[in-house]
Amino acid sequence: MGSGGPEIVNVAQYEAWNGYEGRHWADHHDRYDAGNGAFNGYLLEGAAIGPRDRVLDIGCGSGQVTRLAAGQARLGSATGVDLSAPMLARARSLAGAEAVANVTFEQGDAQVYPFATGAFDVAVSRFGVMFFADPVAAFGNIRRALRGGGRLAFLSMAPIAENDIGKVLAALPPLDHAPVGHDGGPLSLSEPDRVREVLEEAGFRSVACRKVHAEQIEGRDARDAGEFFAGWGPIRYNYGESPELVDIITEAMRPFERDGAVRLRGAAWLVTARA
Repeated sequence: MGSGGPEIVNVAQYEAWNGYEGRHWADHHDRYDAGNGAFNGYLLEGAAIGPRDRVLDIGCGSGQVTRLAAGQARLGSATGVDLSAPMLARARSLAGAEAVANVTFEQGDAQVYPFATGAFDVAVSRFGVMFFADPVAAFGNIRRALRGGGRLAFLSMAPIAENDIGKVLAALPPLDHAPVGHDGGPLSLSEPDRVREVLEEAGFRSVACRKVHAEQIEGRDARDAGEFFAGWGPIRYNYGESPELVDIITEAMRPFERDGAVRLRGAAWLVTARA
């Protein structure tokens, strides 16, 4: 990166999250929070944030979890770190609108960000830790940012076959090229044995993985969900843009229309550990 900017080693991630994908998430933060926010209760339960805790939110995006953590650490603080300038701008705007005073947001790559040693009591992440180029190095850096005995709690995707989104993706036509994706990929921490291997090598102990499920609201109806998903970064990068693509996704979403919304059942791992 240029002088004065944050140090970045996950370059492909940086480019995606400061380009189209970051803008899409920032512009549609309410849609993404409606889908992923159903898991917030599990994450906050696992983190067990106390009123004076100093909380680090890794891959904070538009900052919903950071703001919730700040509310629980009402006498402490919450710091969100993310690669995406568009999403951080949205996070700061939302925190200001909600008058959350004990929260800050920093642009940086959690794998190499120069956190002060022992600066935090707990680190959390909602689906923000699966894309590290070197996960052991990244979690090692996060561990050093935690005080001795500090807590880590994060959510990562369970195998795609256990998520209804897998049925939607299965309806897409086969690609004639290797998929364009992120380093590591969203399923890089979808198996407990791999999670434990990474975290223990990074210096964490007492690693526990628990399967959790939540209903994810993805749109008002199948057409609304289809139009939204057609604009999601990985779909757009791999399939381009076309009315036919929207139609395919819309039909795949239709079986999940229920009670005035498209409701997909999601599965994730709630992972907790100690520094």
